[in-house]
Amino acid sequence: MEARQQEQVPATAAATPAPGRSRRILGLVLKAALPLALVGIVLSAPGLLHWQAHGEGTEDAYVEGNLVQVTPQVSGTVTNIEADNTDFVRAGDALVQLNPIDARLALERAEAALSKAARGVRAQFANVEQWRATVALRQADLARADSDLARRQGLVDSGAVSGEDLRHAADAAAAARAALAAARQQQQAAHVMVDGTRVEDHPDVAAAIAQVRDAAVALSRTALAAPVGGIVARRNVQIGQRVAQGSPLMAIVPLDQMWVTANLKEDQLREVRIGQPVRIVTEVYGEDVVFRGQVSGQEAGTGSAFAAVPAQNATGNWIKVVQRVPVRIALDPAEVARHPLRLGMSARVAIDTRGRKGAALLQAGVQRKQYATAVFKDEGAEADRIIARALGNAGVSSVAAR
Repeated sequence: MEARQQEQVPATAAATPAPGRSRRILGLVLKAALPLALVGIVLSAPGLLHWQAHGEGTEDAYVEGNLVQVTPQVSGTVTNIEADNTDFVRAGDALVQLNPIDARLALERAEAALSKAARGVRAQFANVEQWRATVALRQADLARADSDLARRQGLVDSGAVSGEDLRHAADAAAAARAALAAARQQQQAAHVMVDGTRVEDHPDVAAAIAQVRDAAVALSRTALAAPVGGIVARRNVQIGQRVAQGSPLMAIVPLDQMWVTANLKEDQLREVRIGQPVRIVTEVYGEDVVFRGQVSGQEAGTGSAFAAVPAQNATGNWIKVVQRVPVRIALDPAEVARHPLRLGMSARVAIDTRGRKGAALLQAGVQRKQYATAVFKDEGAEADRIIARALGNAGVSSVAAR
């Protein structure tokens, strides 16, 4: 039994590697890895030394961009959705359709009211002409009555005309004169209603035209179009949903309107200027794709200053924390088109601060960034066609008041 145990002891000891052997294996591994590490250091050293010597950098940087909300300008019930999350849309593409029945009926009522108003104004113009003719008639009646009165006055002395006939002739002349005055007043009142106007720009017709425009624009707004081109995101509207005016239905991320926000420490801002070149590396592409941007601006305060709940440092347990200021970096649209980015992606930036001719902050007179859409500029085109049709049906031409 003792001999067997003695035989097992050397076998167990042989199974355990000697300390010298482990050191030899570790040494071989280090010898194999050391050249690779040296190659990496040599390749990256020029870039590291360059940006350390001539720039400021940070890994606290993120891709940002515009998030364009799609909101209805009128309330209604959703009947059709033509785009979903991750879909690419162009500016002007249909996104959501609201039930247009109510808006279409309102437009028909407004068109009928416009035709009625145009006919009423035409009647007012005709009334002016009618009273002009009436004044001419009353003038003729007055001239005849004055002639009869003068003739009878010449015959009173000869006894051919009685005093009663003379009084009747005088009363007839007075009545004709009063009728003429009344006709002139009526003509003036009718003329005031249309003086200096045409049928097309008469106040009654103008008010009816405004109602047609309101109804036509409301009808056109039941179809929601994409204000910009980009990727659809955050869709939260469903078929049959009753949506209110201004409620967000979905959002669009324009891929050509992106930038990088680098949160630099306070002590890194001393030499940062607008227009300085920036080297940007994102996690999604790595070192294979390097974006070239430039500093386009700095925020007017630190990130904590614009926080929803700003830090309150007037306490007894205050600890100084180095603050960070967001620096905006413009990207090359061509590079972004070749290598698309997404909102919120992290990035590493390095700013070359050797050129310091630019300003640290945007100053007066510098051109500001502008965003615009031309999707809504033709909303009144259909209204113009409807107005022209309604006035044409009413037989309206450019009739000027005389």
